[in-house]
Amino acid sequence: MRFQKEMRKVTQKLEIDEGYLVIQCVYFDSDDTISEEARKKLGEIHYKKIEMSDAIYVVNVNGYIGDATKKEIEYAKSLQKEILSLEPF
Repeated sequence: MRFQKEMRKVTQKLEIDEGYLVIQCVYFDSDDTISEEARKKLGEIHYKKIEMSDAIYVVNVNGYIGDATKKEIEYAKSLQKEILSLEPF
């Protein structure tokens, strides 16, 4: 959740300015403590959200993509989902 502030801004722009329905993945604030069990459960749910979506939008500030996001991108590709991003890969 490194770029949660940016993710919220992107969601707002996509929904309000462009009319897209966005399934958010910002679950908690960066200073919140979350258990490993909860983190695992949210990860599983996140993959289900990818399955439901037409595309994913990667918020890769300064080109940064974490390991979990890399796996999510590969999963989305395997499902032939469109991959969009804040900055080019």
